[in-house]
Amino acid sequence: MTVKSNLKRFLKWELFLFIFLVGELIFFGLLTPSFLNVQNLLFSINDFAYIGLAAIPMTFVIITGGIDVSVGSIMGLSSITVGVLWAGGLNIWVALIIALIVCALAGLLNGLIVAYTDVQPLVVTLGTMFLFAGIALVISGGSSATGYEGISGFPNSFVQIANGITLGLPNSIWLILFFLLIFGVLLHLTKYGRNVYLVGINMKAAKYSGIATKWIVMSTYMLAGLGGGISGIILTSYFSSARSDLGAQAILPVITAVVLGGTSILGGRGTVLGTVIASIVVGMMNYGLQLSGMTSEQTTIIVGGMLIVAVVMRRFNINYVKKWFVANGSTTTKGS
Repeated sequence: MTVKSNLKRFLKWELFLFIFLVGELIFFGLLTPSFLNVQNLLFSINDFAYIGLAAIPMTFVIITGGIDVSVGSIMGLSSITVGVLWAGGLNIWVALIIALIVCALAGLLNGLIVAYTDVQPLVVTLGTMFLFAGIALVISGGSSATGYEGISGFPNSFVQIANGITLGLPNSIWLILFFLLIFGVLLHLTKYGRNVYLVGINMKAAKYSGIATKWIVMSTYMLAGLGGGISGIILTSYFSSARSDLGAQAILPVITAVVLGGTSILGGRGTVLGTVIASIVVGMMNYGLQLSGMTSEQTTIIVGGMLIVAVVMRRFNINYVKKWFVANGSTTTKGS
C-alpha cells in the first residue's frame, strides 16, 4: 500500500510539469550555454510574468467550465486607460486604480452575459474581445497614442513595478508568488473555492444544493478581467509605454498555461500551482526558442502544439497510466 501511495504522489501532474521544466532548462542549456546564466533566467521572467498573472485568475473561469478569450483585449484596454488618464494629468496611481476598476467591470460584463444567457462562453468572450479592443482603439485614437510609440514618459516609480528589484529578486517574481499565495488560498482553502469546483463539476447539482451559481460564474470572470488588467499594467510598466495593442497575442500562451497546468477544459478540475508551473514552462520555452534563433512567429507554432498536446493528454484519462504503473510496480515488488 505504501508503494502505491508513493507512486500516486509521484505521478501527480504538477510533479510531471516540474520534471518537464527541469528537462527543458537542461535541454536549452545544452543548446545555448548562455541560457543557464542565473541572472538571465531570473530576469527573463520579466518577459512572461504577464502570462502567469493572467493565467492564474483564468484558472477559476476554466474550472467552472467557461473560457475567456477577451483577456488579451482587456490587457490593451488596461494599458491605454492608464496611459490616457496619466497623460491627461491624473496621478499615475489613481489612473492605475481606475484602469483596474474598468477591467473588473469588463470581466463582470462577460460574466453577466455568460451567467444569464445560454450563449457559450467562447462566443460571448469572442464578441467582447473585439468590443474591448475597439474601445481601446477609440480611446487611443482620441489621445496622443499613435503607432508603436504609444504613450511614454511614465514616472520611474511606475516603471519600476515591472523592472525593479526587491531583496535581490525581480519584482515580477514577487508578483507571481503573491498571486500564487492569494489565489491559491482562495481556490483551495475557502468555501468560495469549493463552490467554484462544484459549479464546474455539475452546475445543476450545485444550484440545487443552494450555491449561488450565477454569482460564482460572474465573479470568476471578474477575477479574470482583473487579472488581465493587472497584466496590462505590468506590460505597460515593463515597456514604459501604453498601447491599445499590448496583450494582443497573449490569449494563446495564457490558455496554454492554464490547460497545461492541469485544469480540465471541461471544468471541475485544476490547481493554481499547476498553472504557475505551466506558465514558467511556456515562458521558458519562448525564451529558450528565441535565444536559439527562432522568431516569435515560429515559437507561436510550438506553443500552439503544446496546447493541443495538453488538451489531448488531459482528455485521455491519466488514471489509466497511473493504474498501469501501479500494476507493474506491484508485479515487480512481488517478483522480487
